[in-house]
Amino acid sequence: MKRMYFALLAGACWLSPGFPQAAANEAEFVSDPVVLHPDHSAAPPAPVRIASTDRPNMGGGFIEFLFGGGQGQAYQSQGEVYQPRSGYPQPAYQPQMMPQQGMAQPMMGEPVRPAFDPKYEKQVVEYDGRERVGTIVIDTPNKFLYLVEGNGKALRYGIGVGRPGFAWSGIKTISAKKEWPDWTPPAEMIARRPDLPRHMEGGPQNPLGARAMYLGSTLYRIHGSNEPWTIGTNVSSGCIRMRNEDVIDLYGRVNVGTRVVVI
Repeated sequence: MKRMYFALLAGACWLSPGFPQAAANEAEFVSDPVVLHPDHSAAPPAPVRIASTDRPNMGGGFIEFLFGGGQGQAYQSQGEVYQPRSGYPQPAYQPQMMPQQGMAQPMMGEPVRPAFDPKYEKQVVEYDGRERVGTIVIDTPNKFLYLVEGNGKALRYGIGVGRPGFAWSGIKTISAKKEWPDWTPPAEMIARRPDLPRHMEGGPQNPLGARAMYLGSTLYRIHGSNEPWTIGTNVSSGCIRMRNEDVIDLYGRVNVGTRVVVI
């Protein structure tokens, strides 16, 4: 019991107010840490002294952490972990930081997409045509699709239409409607573009977009697009393109059998 008593008493004395001075004296016997650069050359010694982390039974890094109040951010260099005291200079060499996962990186050569022209936004406009309520009128030259509402009004959407040589006109009816349709390019298109897939499941990357309304027995459709910047241009092989949000809106307003007038 006496031996334990004297051991506890000695430990209490070691933690007495003279402890910081003892720690400072201990630090005086520790050589400056050597910081290695990537080429393994030694950097000039740091202008301050810190407690050693490799001397047994001397406190080392724990003393440094205790006097620093737990301040400072841990970093790793050459396999050793240091906890710098607040106010101490950082070592000359810092580990190279890796890019954060998910950070967007600029793509070299990526095309700049034109801004969407506000005139192609869905809007209610004046309509003085002869078509009855519920008819779709496609104005190919001006790239607009109208859904006649009556009382001299129509709902107007911006569209993309056929390239030169692929434009057409006539009267059709909606023969089928599909959500997120599959796409199977016709043989004529494959002949022009051998790089196209032979079949593509419906989804956000499908060129038919979110909805498709088939026109009669033809291969033409009113459909969405995963390329909204093409609205207002001559771009398709005869189909009528809409933005996905617009084709979803139109899809909910019309039924199979709806009359479609293409001019």
